Amino acid sequence: MANTSTLSREDRKKSKRAARKKRKAEKPQKPREYARGSQKRKVKKLARGQSKR
Repeated sequence: MANTSTLSREDRKKSKRAARKKRKAEKPQKPREYARGSQKRKVKKLARGQSKR
């Protein structure tokens, strides 16, 4: 992306949004074969009762 430091805040937002949109059109992501979050590590619940020190 071009240098946007000289642009105003609104113009910068427009420029970045356009760049994101362009990138999405050029390199679309393939759909995933698994449900979101299904491959996250599962955390075992700690023992209840007296707090661990």
